[in-house]
Amino acid sequence: MFACVANSARSQLAEAIARHLGPHDLEAWSAGSRPSNVRPEVRVVLDELGIDHRGLLSKGFYAVPLEDIDVAVTLCLDEVCPVLPVSVRQLHWPLPDPASAPDDERIEAFRAARDELLRRIPLLLAELSA
Repeated sequence: MFACVANSARSQLAEAIARHLGPHDLEAWSAGSRPSNVRPEVRVVLDELGIDHRGLLSKGFYAVPLEDIDVAVTLCLDEVCPVLPVSVRQLHWPLPDPASAPDDERIEAFRAARDELLRRIPLLLAELSA
């Protein structure tokens, strides 16, 4: 599970990328402590690489099967990360919130977040499958 505050950008990107790169039986989730709406830029930067974004939905922890979670990754940097309501292995990957970037830099900020997640998630998946 990937978590942040609004579940609108970083955690949504992470969920889609993990599903794209992981084995077919991988269940990747995202959630936020104050869910809002999936940012349209998420779909744009995923489309650029042909990563499926169907089914992405901003949701709170109540909408995730917490009893099935093996690892939880928080993605907050400048915000106060949510306290995760699950006792599992927790990782913290502090990434800037691309949604808070200035308008003229926002799409590049989303690409940067996407690319960093594309670097980190395969390493996590390899570790989990070992």
